[in-house]
Parts: sequence; structure tokens; C-alpha cells
Amino acid sequence: MAGIWSAQTKHSTWRRLWLALAESEQELGLPITDEQLSEMGATVDDIDFDLAAKFELERRHDVMAHVETWGTQCPAAKPIIHLGATSCFVTDNSELLQIKHSLLVVRRRLVQVIDQLAKFAVEYRDLPCLGFTHLQAAQPTTVGKRATLWCWDLLLDLEELEHRIDTIRFRGVKGTTGTQATFLSLFEGDHGKVEKLDQLVTEKMGFTARHAVTGQTYSRKFDSQVMATLNGIGQSCHKAGSDVRILQHKKELEEPFEKNQIGSSAMAYKRNPMRSERVCALARFAMSLQAGTDATMATQWMERTLDDSAIRRLAVPQAFLAIDACLILYRNITDGMVVYPKTIEKHLNEELPFMATEEILMAGVRAGGDRQDLHERIRVHSQAAAAEVKQQGLPNDLISRLQQDDAFNSIDLAGALDARKYIGRAPQQVDAFIAEQIEPVRQRYSDQLGGDAEAVRV
Repeated sequence: MAGIWSAQTKHSTWRRLWLALAESEQELGLPITDEQLSEMGATVDDIDFDLAAKFELERRHDVMAHVETWGTQCPAAKPIIHLGATSCFVTDNSELLQIKHSLLVVRRRLVQVIDQLAKFAVEYRDLPCLGFTHLQAAQPTTVGKRATLWCWDLLLDLEELEHRIDTIRFRGVKGTTGTQATFLSLFEGDHGKVEKLDQLVTEKMGFTARHAVTGQTYSRKFDSQVMATLNGIGQSCHKAGSDVRILQHKKELEEPFEKNQIGSSAMAYKRNPMRSERVCALARFAMSLQAGTDATMATQWMERTLDDSAIRRLAVPQAFLAIDACLILYRNITDGMVVYPKTIEKHLNEELPFMATEEILMAGVRAGGDRQDLHERIRVHSQAAAAEVKQQGLPNDLISRLQQDDAFNSIDLAGALDARKYIGRAPQQVDAFIAEQIEPVRQRYSDQLGGDAEAVRV
């Protein structure tokens, strides 16, 4: 990702755009020689950045600085570099190429995390654990079912990402304010050649679709849409990272912790969830960039205003870099996640007597008891047991209290504490989720799966 947004990639892409423009103009009859094109083609990646910086300091214009730099290297081609173009021909079109390539990298990262999370979900499809609503103990679920919730968020993100990739459009050859007036002049009023020029350059740069109309720039609505997609991935990463941090606090699972890793400079015993914390931090940063991009779109006056430039050069690359790092870390975490079934069982058993009360109530009614009377007895015993837990720090003794109540003599109270009775269809939901949602993704992106998770020095 860093390579895609590097100065080398950016300015080599500018040169490829200028070369594609010159080649297409020659094909359509403008007096551009093979020698000029050959000279340009031989030096596309050979950029003198020091000379470009010198020119930019003098001209205060980055595009013209690079035109002059390349002209110094290509004296024969110098007169036709940037012929008929405006600065946004290279800046906008190169950024669209960088965005396209970045979206493809993010997609690869995303499907790898989805695949790994799905494996984790299958492994723990039927391991009961406490569910939480309002961050309070609730009806049990399974460790695997919870992982499908994280995975489903990412699948929704993948849908958005695929749409952005499928619908990305090239700015093309549109001229200074989008009217193509300069090119119409170059081709002596031949509208067909101007349209053909736009099409040829678009195809040479690997696009099939163009923005139907532009001002000087392509619509900044597209930037907002791309950033919204990255924002969504950030939300999903942050939610899962937060869940892992909470569960690690409860010692039910842990992110990977290396043999010689140090959790704290002072507290040597600590095993901090630093990777999940970093995911949340980076995701939050990426999400924060959305507002600026939206405001930039909203304040583009008429055909364009230059206050879009500096913020986009910061926000768009940084959002991609942050989300790329999030997904690298997320993959690493899911590859090495450690689950502690005994601790999960301990926490579940602490709360299970309360969760079993509805089943106990129904069993008592089936045995001939009075529903209202049984409900009141359970309520009283539950309150007393809860008081012992909260005030005295003692174990939950609700079942032993019920065992001493004659109204429940005919009920298998111990059997009511089988956690698997309360996880509903969670294991079957995991199975269906894998078959219906994950397998199609695995088939679609089979060439992008596998391999080791990357190092987490992000």
C-alpha cells in the first residue's frame, strides 16, 4: 500500500498518462513523432526528484515542475509533453489509478480475514459462552456464532468494496473546465476525434468506463464514496477489536502473545491486547477522515476549487494506509487467537442458574405446579442468591435454594444447567453461514487465500 502511494508511483503514473496522451494524439493525426514517443517511453520511471523539487520551488506548481523535469530528460519530446492537457489530467487520473489499485489490495486483505474468521467460527461453532446485551450477561451463544457476527460485518463491507471496484471510472481527457475545448481546437473542430482521444487514453490506462461529465476534476462525490467504504471497514475492525479487548479482560480469549513479548514496562505479568488496541486506534483514525472528505465534496464551487487538493493528498492515502494496517493486524489476530474454554465455562456457570429459571418454571408447570406460585418462588430465591453473589462475593447458590423448596422436588434441576440447552440454533447457524455466505467468497477469491499472516510491525 505504501508503494502505491509513493512519490515514485505517483509521478511515474503521471508520465505514463502523458505518454498515453501523446500516443493517442499521434494515432489521431497530430504531428508527434515516433522519436518523441520513444524518448518518453524510455524514461518513464527515471525521475530526477531533486530537479523536480528545484523547478517546483521556482514555479510553485508541481505539475509544471515535472513537465519541465521530464522535458530536460527528453529534449525532443519536450514540446509535446502535456499537449492540450490541464493539471487534473495527470493528478486526477493518477489518483484514480492509485485508488483502484488500493481497493484491490484492501479486497485481498479483507477476504483473507473473512476466510480466517470463518475457520475460527467452525472450530468453536458449538462451544457455549455467555452472550452479552448492554454488556450484561444474557442468553448464551457460542464462541463460533459470535465470530460470525464479526465476519458478517466484513461481508457487508466486501459488498460495498466490490461495488466501488466495479464502478470506478476514469476522469479521462476532459480539458480545463471539462468542456474539451482545447482538444477541439487541436483537432480543428473534429468532435469525433476528441471523443476518440478520450476513449483511447481511457483504454490505454486500463479502464473501461469514464466519468460521463466532469468540471476540471472528477466529482469529489467519488472520493466521499470510497472513504465511506473504508470508513465502514474501519467500523467493523473497531467493533471486533473492542470485543476482543473485552473478552481478553475476562480471560476468555486472547490475541497472540509471543514468547518474549513484554506487556508492560512496569507490570511484568501483563498480557495487554496491544494488537487489538492498535486496530481500534487506526480504525478510529481512518473513520475520522470521512468528515473532511464529505465537506470537500460539498464545497467544490462550480467547476472546481483548489482547497480540495491538500486535504485529499493527506486524507485519501492515509485512510488506505490505516485500513490496510488494520486488516493486516486483524488477520494476524485471528490466525493466532487463543480460546480458554474452562474460563468460559466458569463464567457461564456463574450466570447459568439465573438463565435456567425460565426452563425450570416451564418444567414445574408441566409437572402440575401453579405457574404464578412457581414464578414468585423463583423470584424470591433469585433475589436472595443475587444478594449473596453481590454483597458477599459468594458463588451463585440459586439451584441449591430451589432444591430445598418442595415446590421443585419433581424437577431435574441439575439437568437444567446444561448450557447446550440454551444456545438455540447457534451451531446450525454457523454451518449455514459458512455454506451460504463464506463458500461463495472463497470460490470467488480462491487465488487470494492462504499464506501466513504478515508480521505485525505495523
